[in-house]
Amino acid sequence: MSAKSGQTSEECCVAEGAGDARPPDASLSFLGAAGEVTGSAFLVQLPKARFLVDCGMFQGRASGEKNAAALDLDARRLDAVVLTHAHIDHSGLLPLIARRGFRGAIHATPATADLLEVMLPDAAHIQEWSATKREGRESRTPGPRAARGPRRIRDEDEDGAPLYTLADAQAALKRVKRLDYGVTREIAPGATVTFRNAGHILGSAIAVVDVTPGAQSRRLVFSGDLGGPGRPMLPDPEQVERSDLLVVESTYGNRLHRSLESTYDEIAALLSATLPRGNVVVPAFAVGRTQEILHVLADLSRAGRVPPLTVIVDSPLARAATEVTARHAASLERETRELAAWQASHPERMRVAFTETPADSMRINGIASGLVIVAASGMADAGRVRHHLRHNLPRAECAVMFTGFQAQGTLGRALVDGAKEVTLFHERIAVRASMHTIGGLSAHADQAGLLEWLRGFRHPPSRTFVVHGEREVSHAFAEAIRAQLAWGSVEVPERGLQVPIIAG
Repeated sequence: MSAKSGQTSEECCVAEGAGDARPPDASLSFLGAAGEVTGSAFLVQLPKARFLVDCGMFQGRASGEKNAAALDLDARRLDAVVLTHAHIDHSGLLPLIARRGFRGAIHATPATADLLEVMLPDAAHIQEWSATKREGRESRTPGPRAARGPRRIRDEDEDGAPLYTLADAQAALKRVKRLDYGVTREIAPGATVTFRNAGHILGSAIAVVDVTPGAQSRRLVFSGDLGGPGRPMLPDPEQVERSDLLVVESTYGNRLHRSLESTYDEIAALLSATLPRGNVVVPAFAVGRTQEILHVLADLSRAGRVPPLTVIVDSPLARAATEVTARHAASLERETRELAAWQASHPERMRVAFTETPADSMRINGIASGLVIVAASGMADAGRVRHHLRHNLPRAECAVMFTGFQAQGTLGRALVDGAKEVTLFHERIAVRASMHTIGGLSAHADQAGLLEWLRGFRHPPSRTFVVHGEREVSHAFAEAIRAQLAWGSVEVPERGLQVPIIAG
C-alpha cells in the first residue's frame, strides 16, 4: 500500500490501514499534529501488532468536528498506547478509545500517570457538563465540577451526547502502566519502548520505540514536546544518539525565545508597573505552566525585584496538579525545591492562594488592583480565566500576560494578535488592558533548542518528520534542519499520511 498525502484522514489510507483492511507489513501513520499543533496521535502497524504513540485532542477552531471524527480505527485491535506526557493535546482522547473498546495498556511515566488521574476525569466532566448545557438540562445550582465550566474542549457527537464520560475516563485510567525513565519494556509483539526525559513538563518523555517487524529492526523516536535548555524546574531534554525514523515537534521551530534573564526583567517590570493600580491576568495551562509561573514569581520575590505579591491560582485542576508536582519533587531541580521552601516560609513576600469554589472565583473580580490572577485555560478559550478577562480587559490599568503558545482560532491568539474588541459570554468587550507575550517561559524549545537536541544524533535519521507546529512553522523548521544540519530526508507530513517503516 503506497503512502498518501494531501488528504484528510477520512479520505485516505489511515482508515484503510487502521480498520479491517490488510495493513502494510510495517507502517507509521500521522493521525494528528500534522500541519498543526494539537491532536498528537501516531499509529504504528506491524505484522502482528498495532499501537498508538499519543492519543491527543484537537484544540482551537473546528476542533469539535475533528475530535468527533478522530482516530478512525478499530480501537479493539490496538495493543497499546505509548504516552509522551499528560497534556490534553496528547492524552485527551484516551477515554474515547476506551469507550470504543480499547483493552490494551497505556504506557506512561509515573508522574504522567499521576497527572492523568486528575486530568482525564476533569476532561470528562467538561464533556458531560457541556453536553448537558447544550440540551438545556443543566441545574441552576450545578455541583462543584459542573460549576467550573468547560476549560478546554467542548465536543459532542452528532446526537449531542458527550464525546466521552467519566466512566470512560476511569476505564482509560485502569489501562495505565507506569514505566520509569531508562527502562525498556515490550509493549506489543516485536516492539519495545524506552522513555527519556523530555524536560517539557513533569513526567514528559521522549519515546524511543524499537520494532522488529521481520528480519530487520528499526528504531522510531518520537520527541513528544521538548523543553528548552536551562529552563526553570526541569532538567534539559535527554539526548538520543540513534534513530531510523524520527518524529520531532516544531511548535516554535521558526523563532528564538528571549533569554531567561531578559524574561525575568520583563516580568519584573510588568508587575512593578501594573500591580499598584491594576491586576495582571495570566492565562495558564493548569499542568506544567502554572507551576512554572509560581516558580518564577517566587524567584523574583526572593531576589527583591518585585513588590510583595498576592497570587491567586483560580483553577481546581491546577491545585491538584501542583499537589502531584510536590509528590514528585525529587524529579525536579534542587533549586526548585529550595525555592518552594523559601516561598512557604515567606508569605509576607509572596502569598499564594488557591480557590476552592466558584464563589471564591467570583469574589476575585471585586478586587481592582494588586492581584496576579493565574487561571486556566492557557489559550483563554474556555474556563475561569474568561471571567477574569471579562472584568479586566476593559481597564487600561490592567495587563494580560501570556506565557505559552496560542493556537489559531483561540481567544488568546486573537488578543495576542491585537484584537481591539472580543466577545465574552455573548457580550462585546473592549480591549484596553495591555498585552504581554513572555516567550522566554515557553515549555517548548525554540529553534535553537530544537536544533541543539537534534545535534545529539550521531547520524541523520533515514527520514525525519516535522510535526506539532502550524504548517508554515513546520516547513520553516524543516528547512532549518536541512540548512544547518545538512540532513537530507526531512518532511512535513499531512494528516493521514502513511509511510513504510522499512523502505523497499
